Amino acid sequence: MAPRPWSEWSTTLSHLALGVVSLHAAVSTAQATRGAAAGFLLQALASATVLAPGLGTDEDCLAGAWVATVIGLPLLAFDFHWCTNGHLMCAGCFIHLLADARLKEEQATCPNCRCEISKSLCCRNLAVEKAVSELPSECGFCLRQFPRSLLERHQKEECQDRVTQCKYKRIGCPWHGPFHELTVHEAACAHPTKTGNELMEILDEMDQSHRKEMQLYNSIFSLLSFEKIGYTEVQFRPYRTDDFITRLYYETPRFTVLNQTWVLKARVNDSERNPNLSCKRTLSFQLLLKSKVTAPLECSFLLLKGPYDDVKISPVIYHFVFTNESNETDYVPLPIVDSVECNKLLAAKNINLRLFLFQIQK
Repeated sequence: MAPRPWSEWSTTLSHLALGVVSLHAAVSTAQATRGAAAGFLLQALASATVLAPGLGTDEDCLAGAWVATVIGLPLLAFDFHWCTNGHLMCAGCFIHLLADARLKEEQATCPNCRCEISKSLCCRNLAVEKAVSELPSECGFCLRQFPRSLLERHQKEECQDRVTQCKYKRIGCPWHGPFHELTVHEAACAHPTKTGNELMEILDEMDQSHRKEMQLYNSIFSLLSFEKIGYTEVQFRPYRTDDFITRLYYETPRFTVLNQTWVLKARVNDSERNPNLSCKRTLSFQLLLKSKVTAPLECSFLLLKGPYDDVKISPVIYHFVFTNESNETDYVPLPIVDSVECNKLLAAKNINLRLFLFQIQK
């Protein structure tokens, strides 16, 4: 058996040292930040893959091994940011760090070196994003390995084990199954042979669900026919309460719509004491009339995303009658899709949205 060349021994020792250091770092940081610990653990596993024969190709192992300083779960996202010292953060962790800092009234810092991070100080690392897109990832249906850049297309269009629905779902067929069984199922599906009366019952249930979805849009179209309509861009700015334990809230400058002066306020998790400890985050808002009115002012209103934001907000119409004695609404939910979208808003310096007001004439 020929002795191994020194270059191979050198590479092996380097990966062994990197694996030991990464494993030690994962244990050391587990209590402080699980995201960083997960990143170090992945690095240790990548190094172990290089050392163990038969666990992967050299190219795959080396590609995974150098992702050494990624914060969080690096292979779950394509977007990466790096701090001024070069430590990497996936987009989800980066936004979460900024949102947590906003909630705790602290300066966001890199979990590795504690230098300041912000959207202006950090930038995306396109080289890392390109490299990660080429790393192998397992299809959740057929369990085969594909480059991450091709995985989405494979799962949506090519995988024979991807979950699909029967083409007769529009007449009530509930079947879900792997794509390679679709042809056999559709050939034997009983729904095309159902009687008209049986199909009418199924279609009535589907129509009821469809009516609920259309009701919102019909209401918006109806409001657009009102005589008095106003809209404006609003900017929520962060403030702190004067309590001993301060709480974050947002408020807009005064603005004029429909010849009246208004203010919007917003709060996180309904002013929960420590929203930074909760993974589920919500925003609720309140509309206040600051002008004096001579008669009750009945309005419908809704908030939508601003023209330059990518946050996902589902439109919801709220209704209130404003008087001099009752000039503020209750706090109502800002219909954000999920906590990830809420973190995007919290991570921003200000929250920019668009308010629509419709005055109801008697």
